[in-house]
Amino acid sequence: MAHDHDHAAGAHGASTARSARNLGLSLVVTAGIMVAEAVGGFVSGSLALVSDAGHMLTDVAALALALIAVRFASRPADEKRTFGFRRAEVLAAQANVAALVVLTAWIIWEAVDRLRHPSGHIALPVMAGVAAIGLVANLVVLRWLHADESLNARSAFLHVLGDAVSSVVVLAGAAAMWFEPTWTWIDPILSLAISLLILWGALRLSLEIADILMEAVPRHLAIEEVCGTMGGVAGVLAVHDLHVWTISSGHHALSAHLVVGEGDMGRNDAILDDVKGRLRKRFGIQHSTIQIESARYAHLYDDVHHHGHSPETGCAPHAAEG
Repeated sequence: MAHDHDHAAGAHGASTARSARNLGLSLVVTAGIMVAEAVGGFVSGSLALVSDAGHMLTDVAALALALIAVRFASRPADEKRTFGFRRAEVLAAQANVAALVVLTAWIIWEAVDRLRHPSGHIALPVMAGVAAIGLVANLVVLRWLHADESLNARSAFLHVLGDAVSSVVVLAGAAAMWFEPTWTWIDPILSLAISLLILWGALRLSLEIADILMEAVPRHLAIEEVCGTMGGVAGVLAVHDLHVWTISSGHHALSAHLVVGEGDMGRNDAILDDVKGRLRKRFGIQHSTIQIESARYAHLYDDVHHHGHSPETGCAPHAAEG
């Protein structure tokens, strides 16, 4: 049996450091915008700004949680956690999704309330100015987070995207009330539409988290292609007990049994090098655990040979050759 560790540890470390830096900068900027909107809402009398400041308080918490998760994920493995703390980011992302759902419910509640009870006089220049500053800052944060593919960065991206859209809504509401003071219904209507978009993004992220926790095959991989690629290596008669799953963002693992012909049993190292090389190059699977067994040993080989598949996930690319 051979065990292939991640040979890109240096690259992963650099990626983790970059993710932590982006999240840290995003946290500082978002906290600053939150304070500015709270003060601006109080000075201008804008309920929209005050509400958006409360919205951003949730985002500050989400970014802080994501940053803590990244720090934990970079900790080395120990005797009880052989994969380290990589799944911490999944747990944090799950909490962020829950926060997004609560936040969306709050936005809908506020929007309906504003439709029923329109706001009074508002200092529109202050309202628009603070919202514009918040929009620019949010766009900068979105650019930082967009390049990071980790679950935490993506969940944080959704939070900040909600902030940016909220700033646009506040600006649009200010502009509408500037031209026509009676059009106060525009702001809550746009808020309702935005809440649905945020909810859709949260649902997609939640489904991906569920796949990881259920150890499903990564969505960008087809198990038949993986099995066929492994079985295409010279000397491999069949593949069975094949499992592919995601440990954390961009970190996939594989385990499988290879049935090797009697005449190729002395080529174990060469076969493993070939199989692992193909898995890395074609599918980006860096972590694989593979057991090699002879046709005589393989207790499932008869099923593979005669029926073309085994009770466990597998394939027999050379079964037809006998």
